[in-house]
Amino acid sequence: MSSTEDEQLADLKDWWTRNGKPLVTGGLLALVIVFGWQAYQKYQSSQSQGASVLYQQLLETTLTPDGKPDAARVADLAGKLDKEFAGTAYAQYGRLFVAKVAVDSGKLDDAAAELKGIVDKPVNPTLGEVARQRLAQVLAAQNKAEDALKLLDGDADKAFLATREELKGDLLVQLGRADEAHAAYQKAKAALSDEAAVGGLQIKLDDLAKGDA
Repeated sequence: MSSTEDEQLADLKDWWTRNGKPLVTGGLLALVIVFGWQAYQKYQSSQSQGASVLYQQLLETTLTPDGKPDAARVADLAGKLDKEFAGTAYAQYGRLFVAKVAVDSGKLDDAAAELKGIVDKPVNPTLGEVARQRLAQVLAAQNKAEDALKLLDGDADKAFLATREELKGDLLVQLGRADEAHAAYQKAKAALSDEAAVGGLQIKLDDLAKGDA
């Protein structure tokens, strides 16, 4: 090998040392990102399907035609959702069903514990508000209307304003605070269309008016 070839080979080795490894590493990194993302997407899809299947089973177990769900089966399915898909909406919906069965069984403390777990760390605002209003109803059934009212302090999303204000009105009636209850019912009515406002809410307002007469 001539000195010129030796020099060219030395130059090639030097170039490879400086540039070859970064190029290979970058290429491998790109492949890892691409295939890793594809695998993650497949995993997410698989996870979603698995959660969906469990949730469907939970629906069928809870919403039975005779209205008498198997409480143990409901708890088992909800527990699997909570364990295998923790931090997802599916898991928290499962807890809502457990709370419903607990209420139907008169186990209000158990229901409150399930609902509080969602209220403290909701997956999304909708689940948080649904759990908050249901927890307030459970507290009211436990004769803790003041605690329930505190739970409903603050602003509510427009979509939930009517139900929250109506619930506040119910709690205030329970506490004997008729004027405040009337104001809450009026807020609830104002948040609804005229057609929707005619019904149970109007009856509550009429009942308060009769009480004032």
